[in-house]
Amino acid sequence: MSTTVTPSPGPEIEYPDCDGQPMSDNTLQFKWIVTIKEGLEALFRNNPDVFVAGDLLWYAEEGKPKIRTAPDAMVAFGRPKGYRGSYKQWVEGGIAPQVVFEVLSPGNRQSELIRKFRFYDRYGVEEYYVYNPDNGDLAGWLRGDSGLEEVAKMKGYTSPRLGVRFKPGEGSDRLRIIAPDGQRFLTYVELMEAREAERLRAQAADQRVEAERQRTEAERQRAEAERQRAERLAARLRELGEQLD
Repeated sequence: MSTTVTPSPGPEIEYPDCDGQPMSDNTLQFKWIVTIKEGLEALFRNNPDVFVAGDLLWYAEEGKPKIRTAPDAMVAFGRPKGYRGSYKQWVEGGIAPQVVFEVLSPGNRQSELIRKFRFYDRYGVEEYYVYNPDNGDLAGWLRGDSGLEEVAKMKGYTSPRLGVRFKPGEGSDRLRIIAPDGQRFLTYVELMEAREAERLRAQAADQRVEAERQRTEAERQRAEAERQRAERLAARLRELGEQLD
């Protein structure tokens, strides 16, 4: 009599949501990661099929949790918005994030940059941008026939996927990312300052309108007073004429 032995299932594979690495090494790097990620989020806020994330672990192959990386910012077209603990490519219909950004810090090692480049090249990234906020250098790669190929000139370059344009900036903002509507990617503080400036402009406009209304009303009252004075004068003159008759 033979006995069928059912193999016991192997241990469940875990895909941690955290790799234990900090999001950034300093405040300048953190500022740019957040500015780029939130700018991209705002850019595609009305498109439900564009997923944007920052510092999210991307697992490229099922069953291989060590094949992963965490882009500073990434954009996946054709994937719905929503919460994710990580981006598992096989769960996302096999779609790799098409656009990836990395923001450098003094702590970045060349070996890690090479590892990330090879990962993005292998797993289907179409556009890859690396920004160094310390000196304003921006490099970009676009997928071609042989994989990711470096963009020769980034000054004024427009991303084919995102539609954003890269321009040199000034001071600590050595890079300006311009959306298709002409608006620059802003920090939250800059957004609040712009909102306050707009509120003050609107307030000043309202005050000018009110001042013009008051001026018009004063002119109307002066005209009315002049009309009444003229009528009184005419009435008095008629009265004097009747007395002479």
